[in-house]
Amino acid sequence: MSERAYQSLWVASHGTLQELLGGEQALLEAVPGRERQAFRYRLAVLYLRYLGLLRRFDAIYDQMVQPQKRLLVRRLLDSVAGRVLELKDELVRVDLCETHCLEHVLQDLMLTPADLEVPIPKYFQLEQSSVVKERQQKLAEILSRMEVTQESPPGMPRTQAVILVQTMERARQGRLRAAFMREIRREEDRDRKVWEDTGPKFSQDEAAVVIQKVWKGHVQRRRTQQDRRAEMEFIGMLPASSQAEHLGILQKATLWEENRRALQKEMEEEFQAAKVKARETVAETEGPIMKEAMREQIRQWFIECRAVTGRFPDYPDESLGGSCVIFADKTPEQVKMELEMPQESKMKAKETSKEKDQERKKRKENKVKKREVDTELKVLPSKFIPGITAGHQEYTNMWENRNESKHPSQSFDPEILRKEKQKELEVEIRVQVDELMRQELKNLRLAVDREDERPLKTPKKKPAKKTGKKKKKEKDLTSDRSLDSLYEELVVSGLLKKSDRVALKDYVGDCLYLGSTLMLANKLPMPSLFDVRQNMALYGVLRLGSADIHSLAPLIRSILLVGPSGTGKKMLVHAVCTETGANLFDLSPGNLKNKYLGKSAAQMMMHMVFKVARLLQPSVIWIGDAEKTFYRKIPKEESRMDPKRIKKDLGKAMRLLGPGDRVMLIGTTGRPQLAEMRGLCQLYQRILFVPRPDYNSRYVLWRHLIEARTQVTPSLDLSALARVSDGYTAGYIRKATQVVLTDRRLLLLPRWPLGASEFLGQLAKLDPVYYEEEETLKDWYFKTPLAKKNMKVSKEQLQAEEAKLAKEKKKK
Repeated sequence: MSERAYQSLWVASHGTLQELLGGEQALLEAVPGRERQAFRYRLAVLYLRYLGLLRRFDAIYDQMVQPQKRLLVRRLLDSVAGRVLELKDELVRVDLCETHCLEHVLQDLMLTPADLEVPIPKYFQLEQSSVVKERQQKLAEILSRMEVTQESPPGMPRTQAVILVQTMERARQGRLRAAFMREIRREEDRDRKVWEDTGPKFSQDEAAVVIQKVWKGHVQRRRTQQDRRAEMEFIGMLPASSQAEHLGILQKATLWEENRRALQKEMEEEFQAAKVKARETVAETEGPIMKEAMREQIRQWFIECRAVTGRFPDYPDESLGGSCVIFADKTPEQVKMELEMPQESKMKAKETSKEKDQERKKRKENKVKKREVDTELKVLPSKFIPGITAGHQEYTNMWENRNESKHPSQSFDPEILRKEKQKELEVEIRVQVDELMRQELKNLRLAVDREDERPLKTPKKKPAKKTGKKKKKEKDLTSDRSLDSLYEELVVSGLLKKSDRVALKDYVGDCLYLGSTLMLANKLPMPSLFDVRQNMALYGVLRLGSADIHSLAPLIRSILLVGPSGTGKKMLVHAVCTETGANLFDLSPGNLKNKYLGKSAAQMMMHMVFKVARLLQPSVIWIGDAEKTFYRKIPKEESRMDPKRIKKDLGKAMRLLGPGDRVMLIGTTGRPQLAEMRGLCQLYQRILFVPRPDYNSRYVLWRHLIEARTQVTPSLDLSALARVSDGYTAGYIRKATQVVLTDRRLLLLPRWPLGASEFLGQLAKLDPVYYEEEETLKDWYFKTPLAKKNMKVSKEQLQAEEAKLAKEKKKK
């Protein structure tokens, strides 16, 4: 896409944004609980449209070149991402479920399931790339120092050992080749004998006619098949047959994007240099004029106030804004009334506020007493809407009517830059002028009114109301140690690890297409792998990727992934670290075995982990086998390991995390029923169920894994593979493809096409996830607080519907 295309996309995005800001007002009105479905529909529409807007702003920010526009787009991108997170929380509050079935909304908006995908801003990885490289180099240096050079045990020389291994490998390959050729010869001999015994005997002319007929039919069928494939490729129903051509197109696209990013860097460097120069120029040329104009205006205000009130006014305090109060469009009498507010009005204000507080308390009590099904539904106030509104207003005032043809190079606009620097300089000069004019006012009082300086009436700060218990500040147990020494100790002890480089999109899965049908039947739908991926993008990646988003978004400190082994829980943890450039701390009970024994040592370990995680944020703290930390009863074989020793310190450390700390705890477990439900649910704010893949996800997964190695041919029945592999997790399916699709098998594909039966033998060697195991996990999941609320609301709705039906029957 060219710069003009991104400009038109920007204009269209702001048109959509204006519509969405208008739709936000409708959600602020309270809705009765009986209209839950209509309220949910409006929320879902806003959520999907903001997702599309987030995708657009991400593309614009990634490829737009003009530096001043990119600053505005970046603010809007972060604000829209934050609004998506707020709407996700509202959907959870209304649905009482982490899975949202939005098929009907997609149909009404004429969208596809691909539009449900949560886009991850590309700048997350691009801006963290240099930091991640430095961290990896530092980690590699520490690990290399840990390696102890051990002398090789006495034995044969290395070259002799290599020769022996090569000889044995060649012999093994020779035996396999001989057995393969022997089988081919046997088949050829068998076919020849069958042909000699039962084959028809033709004359020479008849044989030629048969050969011609078969050959012509073969040629025509091949030509028809080629034409059909070319047509399907043209309309996009099949991938391109030439892999090289497809790769060439992708390489051109990536090269174009890299060139634009390089141009962005050049423009940004030029813009930063121009900012410094513009600041100096404005300070030299306009600074003295601004200073003198402000002083004259303030002097005039002194004279007008003395003419109206008979004395010189008090100069506004810095806490009130200083001379900004004077420069507002107000008369001297209004300024005086604001600065010298009578005590009577203050007392009246206090009395009215007390009356209002009493009325609010009464309303709350009445609401608590009248707890019914028809509770009011209302969206909570947004912290991101003001930023979105301000950004859209800035676009309207500054960029909407700008003639882009005058700036074909897309460099910065010097006029806009000059105005920005004027505002910055005006703020700095005002502070200096305020100090000078306070002294001048003092001198005027002494000279004209023979009056000493009056004490300034500064507004008294109200003491903060005591709400609950005071939070104790964490004691720094390692104040005498540097960050590098703590980092090195955690690496040496194995608590800080290098995460695997895995993208979140590699967690393959498809949507749940029958979710709305299940919800209409008052059944709680189980999430698909697609839903799990989206939730991890929302709860993990978007929050940790940006400090601006994390500081204002609803605070989520911890996530628990529950599911059978092989469903990709650990992969999701590594994907979050990869997408955000986060550090990975491993506090799994198995990893803590024989480390930091004793109560004081465990406390020190938790302090070091959370201190380094805060200082080097973003950070992910992973606890595998999370149920062991909250065991109901510790097994005898694990009693020495003492898996519950970090339970108290972990809870305390998590409570100290605030909105500015980009640190997230992610736990994974396959046996949550062994843990205390209350403790587990108190520590982890979000509990996500990771099921075995359904038919849709298995089909997509088989296709993805096979296409990564070779092309899928018509001889391979993916639908049959997806049906037969029911019960097997994504990890087992991946193992089966790795075993079957070896380099040797790929070489034989032209003569021996791939068949579904080859994968079945490998799947048969693996144990599937049995129905009873998954049902046990589902039963536990239905006992979580959110699932209990969902069941309660669904029962109340059923009772209400039954009551309505009974009334209608009576009327009839």
